[in-house]
Amino acid sequence: MTTVLKIGGSLEADPARLRAVLSEVAEGVHGRCIVVPGGGAFAEAVRAAQIRDGFDDAEAHRRALDAMGRMADFFCDQDLRLTRSVAPWADDAAACVWDPVSLRAGHPDIPESWDVTSDSLALWLAARLRAKRCVLVKSADAAPEEPPDALARRGLVDAAFPAFAVRYGGPIAIWGPTRRVTLQQRVAA
Repeated sequence: MTTVLKIGGSLEADPARLRAVLSEVAEGVHGRCIVVPGGGAFAEAVRAAQIRDGFDDAEAHRRALDAMGRMADFFCDQDLRLTRSVAPWADDAAACVWDPVSLRAGHPDIPESWDVTSDSLALWLAARLRAKRCVLVKSADAAPEEPPDALARRGLVDAAFPAFAVRYGGPIAIWGPTRRVTLQQRVAA
């Protein structure tokens, strides 16, 4: 079974932790793993360009996907292989980094807005791959009792995350700098 491991672009500010996580992935510590990169400074540049140039959210979404692709290239410099596939992963590689470029053409399950970032895309990919778990490596901690909707309200994850969490339905963990938490999802009655 596969683990989807989203590594936040904010980890650029903690290069030692970022290198350590990527080394763990390359060494197979987390088993069969596909890394979803955050957009980091590249995504922040897209936000600034949208404000400056006034392009719409759909164009910003496509440029943010490109930002994730640039981070994917950077992560691959750490002895990991790149994949652009969203098909169920049949590759023999124990670990790789996903470049979401194929989503630039749009996908009916993914709104093209800032409500969807690499957090929700990691859950989308985890559902598509039927991953055993989805882990978000973040620069901030989550509390054990926080459900996805509370995390979205306080900005730790994107606004679409709670809906994508329900669609995924599997275990979701957030690994912050000081604690690792498995989210408690509320089940609809």
